[in-house]
Amino acid sequence: MVVTGEMNNGEIIQKGIEDFRNIQQHMLFAKKENSAETYANLKKQYFSLKALHNSLGVNMIDIDKIKG
Repeated sequence: MVVTGEMNNGEIIQKGIEDFRNIQQHMLFAKKENSAETYANLKKQYFSLKALHNSLGVNMIDIDKIKG
């Protein structure tokens, strides 16, 4: 996720949630297709986005389908 100096916290959170959902969807496809290397690479991005949301105090429980 690219964050510019002009974004406020709400915009950062919104963009992060969109990116988080997108990453999760790709992870689910990679898992279904048995693409272990792709899944592992996406999981790194997943954890980065999850850490960002946690630092901003965003509750991810309802949208986290991976739970990893």
